[in-house]
Amino acid sequence: MPRVIEAASNESASLDEVIDRLSDIRLDPHCEQRTQMAAHELRKLNNNRTFLGDMLIDQIKQRHRDAGLQSGYGPQAIVLSPVRGNTFLRANIWPSESDLCFQTSGAKSFVYGVPHDHNFSFLTSGYLGPGYRSDYYEYDYSAHHGFPGEAAKLTFVERSALSQGKLMLYRAHRDIHSQLPPESLSVSLNIMHVDPAQDWYDQYGFDLEQQRIERVVSPNSTEAFLRVAVATGSDEAHDFAEWVGDHHPSERLRQASYEARSLQLADASARDAMWRKAESAGSRMLSEVAKQKRAELVGAA
Repeated sequence: MPRVIEAASNESASLDEVIDRLSDIRLDPHCEQRTQMAAHELRKLNNNRTFLGDMLIDQIKQRHRDAGLQSGYGPQAIVLSPVRGNTFLRANIWPSESDLCFQTSGAKSFVYGVPHDHNFSFLTSGYLGPGYRSDYYEYDYSAHHGFPGEAAKLTFVERSALSQGKLMLYRAHRDIHSQLPPESLSVSLNIMHVDPAQDWYDQYGFDLEQQRIERVVSPNSTEAFLRVAVATGSDEAHDFAEWVGDHHPSERLRQASYEARSLQLADASARDAMWRKAESAGSRMLSEVAKQKRAELVGAA
């Protein structure tokens, strides 16, 4: 489960002060000293009991002047700072089952009951309320290929809540949690660690009952751009996608290349030939996906 960090302090700090200090610290989740330093800054922000409410009231008052698309505010996540160095700050709102937004939008809108890992590390603290609850698991990312339906070796650890003042480090590609609504409205604060390589590593959704990887939940912008480019019918885009499918180091992007190109083929036999090539492309993940795609084509015939 995420590592609980003891960072006792009665000090309080403003949001701007914490942003400046984090920029100097440059959080490294693999470095104990830097992790502890960043955790102490999060503790000091957590001790500031008025900053978030003041910020939200100010946002409401200024809403008519808001730039809209440039705003970092959403229905659940509030971006508190731009990326400085290799971190940014975020607040997350966690409604309970009795809150109207939960009743109108449903549990999955707030990622409740959706078991997942993360392809990034982050520090989190309970800022307000009893905190969301989680069933926590651990696994070895490197021991899995990442195709849908792959057996996942998950180890259950415990169920616990992110209570007010609790501070934890979620470790990329290790900690899995299935979140449950808090007993009452809650808010968490996060220090998000930004790694330029993280987009090339997958984040998975899991089927806990079957102990399997269910799907990838972290498609990146490069994948989306490639799919759109191929869909335009451009010869240059098709040639580049063919190179990606044969040579790119990212297995997920290679899969996207085959999917994008296969969708441009009207003939089922041509699609089957495309996926047959993918099946022997030297990637276990891609091979398993190709087998599933070919089976779908047979079933649709």
